[in-house]
Amino acid sequence: MNTGKIIAELREKKGMNQGDLASKSGVSRVMIGKYERGEASPSIDAAKKIADALEVSLDHLVGEGLYQGFDKKTLQRFKDLEHLEDDKKKTLFDLIDTYIRDAKARKAYAH
Repeated sequence: MNTGKIIAELREKKGMNQGDLASKSGVSRVMIGKYERGEASPSIDAAKKIADALEVSLDHLVGEGLYQGFDKKTLQRFKDLEHLEDDKKKTLFDLIDTYIRDAKARKAYAH
């Protein structure tokens, strides 16, 4: 998926129009429209401003990288986990693993 389509999808998911994104990012509405239509590619500076306005990482915005599927809030939570005591980390990971296992089982039985 190209960056313009990702920008459009993220913007719509946030309930924003191009003008809203322009105001929040400091990138003109005309340029956001051009990016979304694939008529132009954002500079690194513009892409960073748009990513910040959409609350995602830059690699998420361009559809690449290890953490492309995570928003900034989720990434911060992962970083914060590293500062917890080992027993608290284990408890959280056990809980996460339980939810994931249950979701996979529901999905398997649904088919």
